[in-house]
Amino acid sequence: MTGRRRTRSILLPRLLRRPARAGALTTGALIACASLAAGCGIVPGATGGSGDDGTVTVMTWAPQDTRATNKPGMPAFAEAYARWINSQGGINGRRLTVLTCNDKNDTVAAARCARRAVQEGAVAVVGSYSQYADSFMPTLEGAGIPYIGGYGITTNEFTSPLSYPVNGGQPVLLAGLGRTLADSCGPVALIRPDTIVGDQLPPLLDSGLAAGGHARSGDQRAAEDATSYESQARQALERTTADVAERGCVVPALGDRTGTFMDSFRRARADYPEVRTATVLGSVDQSTIDASGGASGPYEGSYVTGWYPAAGDARWNPMKKVIEEEAFGDNRIDAADAGVQTTWIAYTVFKQVVESLGDGEVSADTVSGALDGGLKVTTGGLTPTLRWDFQDELAAVGFPRLVNANVTLQVVEGGRLVAARGGFTDVTKTLRDADLG
Repeated sequence: MTGRRRTRSILLPRLLRRPARAGALTTGALIACASLAAGCGIVPGATGGSGDDGTVTVMTWAPQDTRATNKPGMPAFAEAYARWINSQGGINGRRLTVLTCNDKNDTVAAARCARRAVQEGAVAVVGSYSQYADSFMPTLEGAGIPYIGGYGITTNEFTSPLSYPVNGGQPVLLAGLGRTLADSCGPVALIRPDTIVGDQLPPLLDSGLAAGGHARSGDQRAAEDATSYESQARQALERTTADVAERGCVVPALGDRTGTFMDSFRRARADYPEVRTATVLGSVDQSTIDASGGASGPYEGSYVTGWYPAAGDARWNPMKKVIEEEAFGDNRIDAADAGVQTTWIAYTVFKQVVESLGDGEVSADTVSGALDGGLKVTTGGLTPTLRWDFQDELAAVGFPRLVNANVTLQVVEGGRLVAARGGFTDVTKTLRDADLG
C-alpha cells in the first residue's frame, strides 16, 4: 500500500488569497530552485512566457509504463494538439511548445516534473494526470504556475488557488454513480485502491447512495498493482449476494487494474447468484469493454458514470479531427479515453485564455490572472460554461475549486458504451450533503 493515511485539512484563508509571486520566493519555489541544475535568480514560470521568439511553453504530464494506472494518451495528444495548433498559425500568432513528462505514478517523479516545468519557463501545466499533488502542487504554487484541467483524482486539485479543474473528478463520478445505484441495487460492494487517493472514494460513493436512501457500500481495499483479484472478487460476490431477494452491485474503481479485477470476477461469478456491475469512466472505456469480450463480456449491462458525453457524440468531432490529422496511427491516443478527452478540454481552455490576452504578455501570472478575473470558457457543449470562482457551496465539504459538478450516465449495451440518459446531472447537492469528515 502507499502513503497511509492522511486526514483532509482545508485552510480556507489560504484559498482566499493569491500567491505572492513578485516578492520573496515561497518555500516551494526555493525547494524547486535548489533542485534545478541551472541557477535560480528569477523563477522562470513567473516571469517567462511568450518568449523572444513568440512561443508559449506549457507542460503535460501523466504516468506511463508503470504497473498501475497509465495515461500515455494524454501527453501524446498534447503533442498532437501542438502540431495542429501550430499548423493553424499558433494561438494569436504565438507558437505553442508542449513539454511532456512521465510522472511514473511516483511521488519523486511527480515532483521532478513540476521542477522541470519551473526550470523551462512553462506558463501552465495543462491536461495532466497525477496522484501526487502533495508533491507537485507546492512547487507550482511557489512559482505561480497554474494547473489547468488535471484529471481530478486528488483533493488538492479542488482546493489549490492555482488549480483550474475542468471536471468534477472522482468526487462527482462516485457521488453520481451512488445516486444511480441507490435506485436499482441491493447491497453494494466497492473495490478500490489501498492508497490515500483510494481512501477518498467510499464516502463519495456513499454520499450518492445516502441521497437515494440506500445503505452504505461495503469498502474493500486492494493493491493497485496486483496481477489477480480472486479473493477480492469472491468477497464482493459474497457481500452482494447475501440477500437473495435483492440483486446486489459490484463497483470496481481500480483505474487500469479494473480490467484485471474483472478477469478474476468473471471466473468467480459462476459460483454465485447474478449481480450487476458498475464503475466510473477512467476505470473502464470502450477499448476495455472490447478487450473483455464486448457483449459477451463482464461489463454488459454495467452502469458507468462519466464527466462528458459518450465518445460517439458529435461534439467530439473537432478533437477527432486533430487526432486524424496529427496522430493517425498513434495507438497511444484513444478518442474514447477520458484522459485524452480531458486533455482536449484543458487545451481548449488554455487557447481561450491566451486569446483573451490579445497582444499582451503571456506568462504564468497573466494566464492565472485571466482565469481568476472571471473569464468564461466554452467547450462546445462538452461541459457547461466554465468559470473559476470560489465555490462556497462546496467549500464546506472541501471542494472550493470544483466548478463543474455535472455527470453523464452511460450503460454498456450490446458491447457498446452508450448514453443511458440524455444530458448532464448536477450532483452539487449530493456532494454538499455528503459526510466527508
